Amino acid sequence: MPAPEIVAALQTRFSATPTALGVELPSSELLTALRALRDAHGYRYYVTGTGAESATSFEIVHAVRNLVSNDTIFVKVSVGKDAPEVDSAAFVYAGAEWQEREIWDLFGVTFRAHPDLRRILMPDDYPGHPLRKSFAMDTPWGYRPQTSETPEAAS
Repeated sequence: MPAPEIVAALQTRFSATPTALGVELPSSELLTALRALRDAHGYRYYVTGTGAESATSFEIVHAVRNLVSNDTIFVKVSVGKDAPEVDSAAFVYAGAEWQEREIWDLFGVTFRAHPDLRRILMPDDYPGHPLRKSFAMDTPWGYRPQTSETPEAAS
């Protein structure tokens, strides 16, 4: 649970909306808010970054921790599906670089000003982004769902 005074400060300064584990911000405020968390509030450790797809947008979540108070806050932004793009946090938190590469690789969200935005998990010539809901399962690469044949019948 993030410290209430930190959530209140983000609400006041960045029009953040409180969530269960942190805040949701307008994507234009992401870097400024992360810098404020790092420099003014002591959240100097980058925990993780992840993405998710909803019906209308992609959600990008960065988690940062204050090692003195052992408090972690999750900062979420949403970007539209038509042009999924958000500023990179890699120059604010170095640990965000690989996490953002993974999000780009699997969801196709572009991180502006990222120092090395390229595939990290999938082969360079992999067609598409496999965690998108629109990703076709009948690709020539990777996982294929089991056919109607049961495992017992296959053996």
